Amino acid sequence: MTPPPPSGVLARAADPHVAILLSTCNGAAFLSAQLRSFQDQTHGDWTLFWRDDGSTDGTVAILEGFAAAEPRCVRVAAPAGRLGATASFLALLHAVAPRIGPADLVAFSDQDDVWLPAKLARGVAALTSEPQDGGPALYCARQTVVDAGLRPIAASPRLRHRPGFRAALAQNVAVGCTILLNPPAVALVAGLTAPQRTYHDWWCYLVVTAAGGRCLHDDAEVILYRQHSGNTVGTPRSTPHRALGALRRGPSAFMNLLRGHLAALAARPELLSAAARRDVALLDAALRGGVRERLGALRALRLRRQTLAETAALYLWFLLGGSGGR
Repeated sequence: MTPPPPSGVLARAADPHVAILLSTCNGAAFLSAQLRSFQDQTHGDWTLFWRDDGSTDGTVAILEGFAAAEPRCVRVAAPAGRLGATASFLALLHAVAPRIGPADLVAFSDQDDVWLPAKLARGVAALTSEPQDGGPALYCARQTVVDAGLRPIAASPRLRHRPGFRAALAQNVAVGCTILLNPPAVALVAGLTAPQRTYHDWWCYLVVTAAGGRCLHDDAEVILYRQHSGNTVGTPRSTPHRALGALRRGPSAFMNLLRGHLAALAARPELLSAAARRDVALLDAALRGGVRERLGALRALRLRRQTLAETAALYLWFLLGGSGGR
């Protein structure tokens, strides 16, 4: 397959074409293994779009060498400079969105993981096997957590509660390096302005479900999720570790992010479902009120995270109205 032209719809075979979005920053130590795992995918109809976020090591040279031998590799150079991981991924999404055809899909990729061979195929099957209602849809999955040498540590926790908009307000369960988006989801996310300090995966999950779209969570482990000293976010090794991490981070990070999410969604009410508009308005009013209003909102919406400890922390933070965890 030849690389797509600078503009227009991506070329496709019979199966959906997948645009893989890779943002890099000083990832030379692990990048080559990730690139090889793209080539090992059982779903071979893909194009890699990559943007470097200011690397000072050999990252760019590795990608240029990969592109010289692999025609399905396209650099997105603009905007230049260091943006940070979230803004870099969203810049890639904005660059690719105009090229997405009605059967194309978009996948996010980190620079330091290894995709299992059926990773793309499972996401493609999930997004195309169900009757299509024309609405936005997001696929995500579990991961095998490994150390820097790819030695297994643990499987990421199974979901205890179904994903959805209210769940997305409380916690992100859509890990970016497992996500695939269908064309309506790509257009939706590209048409909204993300708040500062959000995460690209959480924002996609939140926006898709706010619009009444589907979040399809796969219980299978589809990638080797490498944990090392340079991780931007990382993942807890177990459910207790995740709960402890949330408690240690305290209220400010989460409450600031929640307020940012609510403001960004409220700015585009025409893109939200009626239920999401009501939920956003209720939470916004509760945060402007006192403890009684906040307790009423929690009772009405029944917000919860994946564990009791995390949910207890969420309720405490919300009732206290902290000035802002993942």
